Amino acid sequence: MLLLVLGALLLLFCIVDVWYFLRGAQVFITTIFQPQLKDILAEQTVHGRVLPHDVDYKGHMNNSRYLRECDFARFHHNMRMGLFMSLFKMGAKMVVGASTIRYRRSLAFGEAFEIRTRVVGWDDKAFYLEQRFVSKKDAFVSAVLLCKQSVVHSSPERIIEFVCKEKIECPPLPEDLKHWISFISANSQALRAESGLEEKKSE
Repeated sequence: MLLLVLGALLLLFCIVDVWYFLRGAQVFITTIFQPQLKDILAEQTVHGRVLPHDVDYKGHMNNSRYLRECDFARFHHNMRMGLFMSLFKMGAKMVVGASTIRYRRSLAFGEAFEIRTRVVGWDDKAFYLEQRFVSKKDAFVSAVLLCKQSVVHSSPERIIEFVCKEKIECPPLPEDLKHWISFISANSQALRAESGLEEKKSE
């Protein structure tokens, strides 16, 4: 019986990313007992450390692990803001529409770091977030990620008003974010034209 259970667990770990779902559950349970924040522009910080399963053959954090850690940090951020429950009540949802990461200095095995997440701004279709990996040993920003969280079946303005109970003006967008948004738009238009969607839309 024990061998059967162990075999089933081994099979489960082989075909499903069990640690991902366990980590998500841990973030969910942790944030439930934390007070909800009302400032949509407040920066939130989560702490981490480069563990053995994070490193690549060079001995530092694997590039893909940065994106994974950012997923959990955004999950934490959205839970603390009360966004997930609000989206559920509004019949809306958010999906990652784009993300770009810039690596500045690698995080070594065992190194402690923070991920600082904040909403930089929004438009009529999406929120734009910045996430920074900051080394705890010297406060160096090791990597920066920009993320577009597209809103489906609602709008950022309506969500903010629902969560914060008031209208909030979007702060001026930084120039680098404006360039990034322009790149996303230009790339989307190019791909639509390449696939013939623009022609179909105009008919």
